[in-house]
Amino acid sequence: MRLFRLAPLYMALALGANAAFAADTAALEALREDSMKKLVFHSAPKDVSAQSFQLEDESGTASLADYEGKYVLLNFWATWCAPCRKEMPQLAELQAEFGGDDFEVLTLATGRNSPAGIKKFFAENAITNLPRHQDPKQAVAREMAVLGLPITVILNRDGQEIARLRGDAEWNSDSAKAIIAALIGS
Repeated sequence: MRLFRLAPLYMALALGANAAFAADTAALEALREDSMKKLVFHSAPKDVSAQSFQLEDESGTASLADYEGKYVLLNFWATWCAPCRKEMPQLAELQAEFGGDDFEVLTLATGRNSPAGIKKFFAENAITNLPRHQDPKQAVAREMAVLGLPITVILNRDGQEIARLRGDAEWNSDSAKAIIAALIGS
């Protein structure tokens, strides 16, 4: 019986949280320019995959839950994907500027990508600050409805997806940096 009396309170709290999220989303959407206009903010946060992925150099496994507590820009990519290759140095620049306790760029090579091929690509492009993690069986990608590459999603501090961008973007643009700065500052 007590549960029924508390139900309106829980509903009010949930609705209030969604209203606050919508207000924050509107402010973030206003920062989108040029290629960042493809970044779609969700009306409410979405759950993400609980599947594990392979850490770089086959040093173990992790899941997206391991990154809770910070904003994450999760990029699904592949070595054979030209747009993915184009934006990877830009993602490295974003990580160099904002990476730390509040934000991280997480790259996840999905599908068939040899560790040696990933390592070679990173070396050729002087990318030293991004992880070379893999989702070889596309378990994470499949659960997160990644139907093409590149796909980039932004996860909030609770590990939920709050935005998604299909295709490539200029991740080192003033617009992208303004969005990340606003997220970290919130």
